[in-house]
Amino acid sequence: MRLGIFGGTFDPIHYAHLLLAETFREELRLDEVRFVPAAVPPHKQDDEITEGDKRVEMLKLAVAGRPSFRVDTSELSRGGVSYTVESLRRLREELPQAEIFFVMGGDSLAEFLTWKEPGEILKLATPVVARRGSDAPLDWSHLSGVASAERLAQIQQSQFVTPLVEISSTDIRRRRAAGRSIRYRLPRAVEEYILAQRLYERPRSGDT
Repeated sequence: MRLGIFGGTFDPIHYAHLLLAETFREELRLDEVRFVPAAVPPHKQDDEITEGDKRVEMLKLAVAGRPSFRVDTSELSRGGVSYTVESLRRLREELPQAEIFFVMGGDSLAEFLTWKEPGEILKLATPVVARRGSDAPLDWSHLSGVASAERLAQIQQSQFVTPLVEISSTDIRRRRAAGRSIRYRLPRAVEEYILAQRLYERPRSGDT
């Protein structure tokens, strides 16, 4: 099994997330992509985040009818700060024969050595950086201290270029707080849920 992991806050999920996930699935010939909403992201411990059950419901609405996409609530069930290495260890125990890939941003690659147990992460799974065609080539050299040259070569062969879609969860939250439309930025079912639950009607610190 070739399994893709897409972690994040998904607050809310939107079309850029979904297009990235579909490109990830297609380019790496994945059998399944799991969306893993974080309980408390390490880099957002002081941020206000929507309740986990609401983020999960939006995810389920967004991926309904797509058999290759699945919502994994393990990090929310575990609670506390969500560390990638802990989620990957659990997956490796669950699926010992699977080939596991996880997608991350270019800024995360630059900070990867500050993550919890980066060397162990590279043993458990292959990172795939979401980069656009106009971005500078990725620099993997700083990972040479935690991975062999052979492993780095394997990782580099798994990279792909993502489509450019300028949609962000922060912008959607800002638009809602300002009373502006969020139509066509996320699936209609997710938009209706946000309206029904009256999510993001007030600005958050950091969103203003």
